[in-house]
Amino acid sequence: MPRTNDWDALFGNAREAGYTFVDLSVDESPERIDRLAWEPAERRRVVEAAHRQEMALGALCLSAHRAIGPGSAHRHVRRRALAILLEAIDLCADLGVSLLQVAGYYAYYEPADPGARQRYVDVLRAGADHAARRGVLLGIENVDGTDITSIGAASRVCDDVGSAYLGLYPDVGNLAEQGLDVVEQLRAGHGRMFALHVKDTLPGHPRFVPMGNGIVPWEAAFAELARQEWSGRVLVEMWNDSEPDALEISSRAREFIVSRLTDAGIPLISPWDVDETLRFPAQLIALGDRE
Repeated sequence: MPRTNDWDALFGNAREAGYTFVDLSVDESPERIDRLAWEPAERRRVVEAAHRQEMALGALCLSAHRAIGPGSAHRHVRRRALAILLEAIDLCADLGVSLLQVAGYYAYYEPADPGARQRYVDVLRAGADHAARRGVLLGIENVDGTDITSIGAASRVCDDVGSAYLGLYPDVGNLAEQGLDVVEQLRAGHGRMFALHVKDTLPGHPRFVPMGNGIVPWEAAFAELARQEWSGRVLVEMWNDSEPDALEISSRAREFIVSRLTDAGIPLISPWDVDETLRFPAQLIALGDRE
């Protein structure tokens, strides 16, 4: 979406582009991390703007852990990473958001350390306990880099934590960029995938690839989701907020994904089109406000 500090404008643009919900981002930039310290009045303003624009709040994408690693070798960094996780869970609860995406970075900017994974698991276990108390689900995202790069690796972390409140929020584009078999990976996530990030990628380029210009095997990926009878939110992830035609790019990206989901036989409905007599869960298309 075009970058703006006006929540009504953001949600209105998303609705104009055909989307039904927006994921908010808390990335490693100071201005996004500051969202965790929003006063109650600001939290209400976001919710009220979304309601005015008939836009649902989907999830909160927490990629700030790329810079502040839960698996860091430094105790003070881990403490800050845990504090960020707990604050993000509380923000979700206050916004009425049911899902927090947790990035699979152990300590991205530090040298490789064999103890990083266990420290990451320890922080997520504490976060999952708090999430259970607040009624918020946590979904691990497979990421670029060398940490949690596959759905299989994310699933093993879920096994180690052992909480019903921790599952998966896979990124299909990251799977392709890592050279993994996307269909095999989605199969490994069966029953654990709360939502899905969709973006296109190229080898060595996990961002800024226009939808349809990359290597993601869309037809095969969505055919696997259809085979699983998977239901959940499908979120379009792109970086084009600085482009003059950002709104048109976002709209075309949605049409691209909708067309392929439809071809795969996956039904799509919005939060406002749900009929109580429907026997299949909702499949929604969304757009994040850029991570």
